[in-house]
Amino acid sequence: MINTLYIETAVEHHPRVEAIRRRFPEARIVSCDRYGEVFNPKAQNFRLQKQQPALILAEKYQRFVLPTPAGYGIGGQRNYYFSHMLNCLYDCRYCFLQGMYQSANYVLFVNFEDFQQHIRQACAQAPDEDVYFFSGYDCDSLAFEPVTGFAESFLPLFAELPNAWLELRTKSTQIRSLMHREVIDRCVVAFSLSPDTVANKVEAKAPSVAKRIEAAAKLQQQGWPIGLRFDPMIYQHDYRRLYQALFEQVFAVIDADALHSVSLGAFRLPEQYFKKIHKLYPEEKLFASPLQTTAGMVSYRADLEQSMMANCGAMLLEYIPPAKFFPCSL
Repeated sequence: MINTLYIETAVEHHPRVEAIRRRFPEARIVSCDRYGEVFNPKAQNFRLQKQQPALILAEKYQRFVLPTPAGYGIGGQRNYYFSHMLNCLYDCRYCFLQGMYQSANYVLFVNFEDFQQHIRQACAQAPDEDVYFFSGYDCDSLAFEPVTGFAESFLPLFAELPNAWLELRTKSTQIRSLMHREVIDRCVVAFSLSPDTVANKVEAKAPSVAKRIEAAAKLQQQGWPIGLRFDPMIYQHDYRRLYQALFEQVFAVIDADALHSVSLGAFRLPEQYFKKIHKLYPEEKLFASPLQTTAGMVSYRADLEQSMMANCGAMLLEYIPPAKFFPCSL
């Protein structure tokens, strides 16, 4: 899977780095002073790199825990995100990461303990309030779990912090580390789902929708809180039929009463990211949709977005109570 490992000299003897090196004994090893030397140069071809990304092992020094954008959350008032990893194994055409970063290589910040200390501090600042942390903002929370051991390392922390909630946002079926440990009531495993016809076109390398639903059902049966994330919704002329079929497929095996939360949001990207992605994939039909730019964001026409949100929201509310529904207002 990984043919090249870039390793910052400061972490070359870190136990997590040594474990990853043992996992990829045939990988070419390249030393660097800072990961930005490899990750940030502009003269890179994201599309070409995505075919065979390298893994960069680095140390993070600041901005460990950050407030989420306004409107991002699942019911809490104190919402933060943290990024132990940059970039994703999957190749979803709508993903903002390919517009944000110059490189398709993966960056793993191996100093997990520093993230954990800042999470503790954020919880200590509001001991009487629930504090929500989102780990799948700049990567998929579980897809690289066999390599990173991220969930295995962080779940014990959230088990001991009485006011901390964790969302693991994923399209992955890498749930073994969760199935083999005690359930944490304040850890929401949130699966991103799209209709099959959409996923087959724009969610390259991701597990099938059926496999994701199966993974969610297994975790739910074991007692894990499950979230469903229908975000971003992608327009097709028959989107009502497609999303109705998806909801029927999901709730045929997922217990709606036991769900933690369901969110819904339409496709949108910052204009500068959209232009960059469009340049990478000029033939992509997704970008020929009825889009408009408003206040620096590219999204569907306001009337179309409102109709999609209203129609799909109404369908969802046939299965779930309003208290579990969180339409995205970003």
